[in-house]
Amino acid sequence: MRVLREHVGTDRRAHLLQRFHRLRHPAWMGTMRRTVPFSDAWGYDRGTPVDRYYIDRFLMDHQSDIRGRVLEVKDSGYTELYGSDVRERAVLDIDASNPRATVIADLAEADSIPSDRYDCVLLTQTLQFIFDSRGALEHARRILAPGGVLLATVPSVSRLDRRMNDYWRFTPASCQALFGGIFGAAEVNVQVYGNVLTATAFLMGLAQEELSRAELDASDPRTPVLVGVRAHKPDSGSTPEEG
Repeated sequence: MRVLREHVGTDRRAHLLQRFHRLRHPAWMGTMRRTVPFSDAWGYDRGTPVDRYYIDRFLMDHQSDIRGRVLEVKDSGYTELYGSDVRERAVLDIDASNPRATVIADLAEADSIPSDRYDCVLLTQTLQFIFDSRGALEHARRILAPGGVLLATVPSVSRLDRRMNDYWRFTPASCQALFGGIFGAAEVNVQVYGNVLTATAFLMGLAQEELSRAELDASDPRTPVLVGVRAHKPDSGSTPEEG
C-alpha cells in the first residue's frame, strides 16, 4: 500500500508539473487548430510552397555544379534557372507523352542510358516516388561522367502525393547511408533545411510568403523539411568505399 501511495503521489506531482508548464507557456493555436490544411495544393494557391524555398537555396549553393551536359527530371526548369556553361539540357521521364522529355526511361532500370554521359544530374523531389531508390541512385552514379555531380533533394516532412505512388521520406542519416554506400562517404555532403515552424506551415499548406526570411532560414536538424545531397563521382572512377 505504501508503494502504491508513493506511486500515486509521484504521478500526481508529474501531472501538476505538466499542467504548470502548459499554463506558463500556453500554445495559442488560433486558426491552426484544424484537422485539414489551408491548401490542398501544397500552398501553390496561396503563393510558393515552403519546400520550394529550400530547393532553390540548395541549388543556388551548388549552381557551379550545374554545367556541361545536365540531366533533369520532367523538365529543364532548374537547369535553365541555375545552370551555367550548359551544353546539353536533357530531360528524363518515364512518361513518353511528355513533350519535353528527351530521355524516356525508369531511372531504377535505366540500362538504356549510356554510362559516363552527364556532368550533372538533378533529382529534385523525385526519389520518394521510386520504390527502388537505391537502384535509381546506382544508375545515377553510372551515367555521371567522371568528376560529375548528382544534386538531389528529398522530403523529410511532407504530405503524401495522391497523384502517384509516394513511397519514402528521408532523414539526414538515411541519406548519408544511402548515398554514401553508392558514391562513397567522402564524396557525399548532406544538408538539412527547415525547422518545426516551417514544417508545420508546409503540412498546413501555407506559402513561404507567409513566413519571414528569418523563420525560413532557421535550421533545426531535429525537424527538417527537406534534405539536400551533393554526391560526387571521382575522376578516377574508383569503387566507392562505404563510410
